[in-house]
Amino acid sequence: MMPVAAIVSGAAIGAGAALLIREVLRPSPALGPALRRLNQPAPAPSTDGPASRDELWGQWLLEHLTDVPGVRIPHKDLALTGSTPARFLLTKVALAVGGLLLPPLSTIPLLLLGLPLYLPAIVGILAATVLWFAPDLALRDKAKRARAEFAHAMAAYLDLVALRRAGNVSAEQAMEQAAQVGRGWAFLRIQTALARSRVDKVPHWESLTRLTAELDLPVLDDLAAIMRQSADDGASVYATLRSRAKNLRTELLAAQAADANSDSEKMTAPGALLAVLVMLLIAFPAIIRMLNT
Repeated sequence: MMPVAAIVSGAAIGAGAALLIREVLRPSPALGPALRRLNQPAPAPSTDGPASRDELWGQWLLEHLTDVPGVRIPHKDLALTGSTPARFLLTKVALAVGGLLLPPLSTIPLLLLGLPLYLPAIVGILAATVLWFAPDLALRDKAKRARAEFAHAMAAYLDLVALRRAGNVSAEQAMEQAAQVGRGWAFLRIQTALARSRVDKVPHWESLTRLTAELDLPVLDDLAAIMRQSADDGASVYATLRSRAKNLRTELLAAQAADANSDSEKMTAPGALLAVLVMLLIAFPAIIRMLNT
């Protein structure tokens, strides 16, 4: 009976570890589909109410858990990435419940062998805590990449607006014509904001300022301020726009260089550890021979 229980418990623990590793260590996406996804707009959050069972459950959780201390919904990051608060909260709750129940269920055979009951409970609570915050970290990383992509698109958009203004086009027409050139999700977000300004009968820079507040995109503030000054004072902003685009590219290159240096530093410790292991492997036979003589 003892070997059977040990085999069953080992299989349960191994299956749980395999599932966890599969979720954490996802394979790298294919380059072709990834590039095609970059040129598609991010899905906009649904405003017509929940359309699926997951949305219904998420909406129920959103209504009952929003006021609970410790439950924070990052609305700006969700709006930027095209996710909904209901689905985000449902994911957090599902992962937390799974982390809470998986260790006790996987250790039932070990409990039959005399394992203390409090150990699976402690492990389950720790796993639930970690998995509760995992969607926040994933969303933060996704939003950071989206803001970097938007900044790259804004560098091109600033140049396009400057070229239109150099052709004696009005400020609002220059912004509209420049936005129609791009096909990426960042340009489509700008097109949507400009279309909304036409419907609301407000200046385009006011819509960009509103979009900056909704999605936390500081790079739009500079363009809105420059175009507002151009409309109020009638000043030529060609040089200003080109200078801002150049400075933005410099900032992006500096950020990429800093990230590359950080990644290189992270590889220093594993490389040093590997060198030490190789040295120990080489010296091990000689040390054993000296100890046996």
